[in-house]
Amino acid sequence: MQIEFLALLAFGVAVLYSSVGHGGASGYLAAMALAGMAPAEMKPTALALNILVAGLGTLRFLRAGLFEWRAFWPCAVGSIPFAFLGGATVTADVTYKRILAVVLVLVAIALVTPIAKDRGGRTMPVWIGVGIGIVIGFVSGLIGVGGGIFLSPIIILSGWASTRATSGIAALFILVNSVAGLAGNLASLKALPDSLPWLAAAAFVGGLIGTELGARRLTPQWLRMLLSVVMVIAAFKLATSK
Repeated sequence: MQIEFLALLAFGVAVLYSSVGHGGASGYLAAMALAGMAPAEMKPTALALNILVAGLGTLRFLRAGLFEWRAFWPCAVGSIPFAFLGGATVTADVTYKRILAVVLVLVAIALVTPIAKDRGGRTMPVWIGVGIGIVIGFVSGLIGVGGGIFLSPIIILSGWASTRATSGIAALFILVNSVAGLAGNLASLKALPDSLPWLAAAAFVGGLIGTELGARRLTPQWLRMLLSVVMVIAAFKLATSK
């Protein structure tokens, strides 16, 4: 797959994910899987792009006052050390591909599943938040994502924050988890591809557009459908490859 097309996919992923405060790692991983990149390259690249886009989203959503500290810190306390441990965990390429395939299918389903209306206002029990953070943190570090795609629906459906505040929570959660996951395996930085600057530029521009869409409450439904199809195809390729 040519770098131009991969950069275009990264742009589209960043637009969609950043509009709801996410970094887009699962989307980048799907695109790289379709491109046939090695897992050793995929994880650090996805996390690096995640840090860039989630960092941008964090700044924008925090400035807009879209954040709930009480729904963030318990999850972060549990997730950060376990994202580090997940990042430090070495898995065989075949095992990694199978785990990632399952995650991509789950994310594809989440992308096309309608989210319930806001029920914000409830207080998250600290011990539950820490427990959720531990599980999400380890899985995120293991496969190379920030975990926002898992955390956001839990917060919204539990009524611990409004949909818009959840965007800010997810952005910062993804940022700290991505940094922790990458820190858990600093040696992986040597595997970053030469094409990273092009992918980073595409993701950055997509992130700028996506956060603006999020601020205006616009939802690119067609992009969600398209990305879900890409993820299912990527999952099939991962599941059938050796």
